[in-house]
Parts: sequence; C-alpha cells; structure tokens
Amino acid sequence: MALAFSLGARGQGQCWPNPAVGCVLVKDKRIVGRGWTQPGGRPHAEVVALQQAGEQARGATAYVSLEPCAHHGKTPPCADALIDAGVARVVSAIEDPDPRVAGTGHKRLHDAGIVVETGVMAKQAAVSHRGFFLNRVEGRPALTLKLATSFDGRIATATGESQWITGPEARRVVHAMRARHDAVLVGGGTARADDPMLTVRGMGAGHQPVRVVCSRRLDLPLDGKLAQSASEIPLWLCHGENVTDATRAAWEATGARLIQVQIGPGGQLEPLSLLQALGEAGLTRVFCEGGGALAASFLMAGLVEELVGFTAGVALGAEGYPGIGAMGIDTLGEAPRFTLVETREIGGDVLHRWERA
Repeated sequence: MALAFSLGARGQGQCWPNPAVGCVLVKDKRIVGRGWTQPGGRPHAEVVALQQAGEQARGATAYVSLEPCAHHGKTPPCADALIDAGVARVVSAIEDPDPRVAGTGHKRLHDAGIVVETGVMAKQAAVSHRGFFLNRVEGRPALTLKLATSFDGRIATATGESQWITGPEARRVVHAMRARHDAVLVGGGTARADDPMLTVRGMGAGHQPVRVVCSRRLDLPLDGKLAQSASEIPLWLCHGENVTDATRAAWEATGARLIQVQIGPGGQLEPLSLLQALGEAGLTRVFCEGGGALAASFLMAGLVEELVGFTAGVALGAEGYPGIGAMGIDTLGEAPRFTLVETREIGGDVLHRWERA
C-alpha cells in the first residue's frame, strides 16, 4: 500500500478534478502491475495497472489507495474492470466520499466474490486525498500556504526588495511543490509588486499548474508577464462585482478566465467563497504563495490545511514587510495552531512543514 501511495503522488497536480490514486497488483509475491491516475484524470490507476499485468491479473491482489470507482463517468467503473480481470482480492485504503461511490465500489467487488479489505493505512489516505475529499464534502480545495521569510518573519525589505531571501535550493523545492498542486495562488499586491510568472521552471515539467490571482478590482498590469502569457498558460482571475465592463473585456481578450467572488465584511474577497469557487471549477489542491493580507485572511478563516515555511538566516528588522498581515488577534487562544510534521535543511535555509492541528 505504501508503494500505491508513492505511485499515486506522481499524479498530483495533473489529474484534477479526479483523485491522485495509486494501484499495485501482486501475484505469487511478485508485483505484476503498477499504475497511477494519468494526466487529465484518466485512465485511472487500476486500469493502468491491469493493462500492465495482462493475464497475470487473474487471481492477483490489488492494493489501491482509494476505493475503486463504481460509476460511469468518462470511463467505465474501475470496480468492473477489476472484476472482469479476475482479481481475487482488493485491499483498499479508504472509502471514497463521492456520493457516486461511497461504498458501492467495495460492495460491487464483494458481491462479485472478491475478497475486500479496507482501512489499510487509512490515516495516510486521508492526508494524501485531503484535497479531493474536501472538494467532494465541503466544495473547496485543500490550501497549502507557503512563506519564504527572513529569520524574523519578513518577506521583503522596507523598500520592497525580496529577491532573493532564500537560496536557489529552496526555490527549486518550491517549484517541485508547485508541480504537485493543481494551482498556484497569489494576491493582487504580490502580482503587481513582483510581476511573477507563477510557473514551474527548471524541473523539465511539460505540465503547468493553473495560475490564480485574487484582485478585487482587477487592477493588474495588462502589460505584465501574467497577461502576456495568459493565452498559453492557464490564468484565472478572482475578482469582486465592481469591475468595469472594459476591464473585464480587456482581461478576457488575453485568454484569462474571470471568476466573480463575494466580497467579505472587510471589503476584500471573502476567503471561503473564493475557495468554493475554485472547488466548483474542479481544483483539489491549491498552493498559496501570499501576500500577507491574503495569507492572513485564509488563516483567520480556518482554511489553511498545511503551512510550508522556508526560513533564511538573515534578519530584515521591523521595517521590513511581514510575511502575514494583520489578523486582529488579542489573545494566544485566538491564534490558529498547527502541528509540526517535518523539518529539513535545504541548502542554507530551513524547511518546516506544519498541518492544521
């Protein structure tokens, strides 16, 4: 099952709105087939593994990181494919909460005389498929918040200089993280200040995540890198209702997709409404890279599932720009808490990863 999870991770960022599933077929203590969800969401992991195994699938055990699907979508049900192939046993990590499946895949396999075991490495499955589960149950993707800061939590000097606080090794890891998410998200202030591309670079990646920018008034530079590349690399712009027709038309002409989002009490885009709009569009995993006000809004709304920090051994002082904006916290009990799950040295910087407590 651990191998199934490892295989499934290869599809992360490329198979949304489908889950990134892995499947391993074993017969006579030998692996005869391996598969993971392919780009675009199909073929599914089980089908890839069965095709590789061929006749060796008959009598084999299938280890699958998520309950095999039991509904007809763009492809036939994986439960039926396993039955038709003559698999003798299916070991599944966790039940699929999608209402179209929700136990029916396991039942169909059992009714066909296949031995079904569930709950193997279920905790890891809940983490691995967290974005897909949140999308199906709450209608929103899982949000990872990444911050690259100085030792004292600053993302830029008082003059706005930010390139580069962390080293090249850390930046390469960030690109790998981008590649494993469906989308990269930033606020309008970051887009205006940095003129970023928000792409995966230096990894030999042919696939690019969706680039999402939150800008209430769509007051972004039409001559910037994002606008110039919108026809080639997906660019989604989340905005409020008070945007002129001319501004909408100008951005649509670049090839960008416009998504209107509710405005919250503070006059900014309402964070839950924003994520639900992205979830409705099919996203399951979103990698947020700031800025400070956007990070604060997600944290205060309790919508950050994972924190990823890259901390450099440099101090910029109180006059520098903070990594997280004002949150209106008066007592420690009001502060959102996270649990440390990993620390690593990356070049000359420290990576620390936290999950919501």
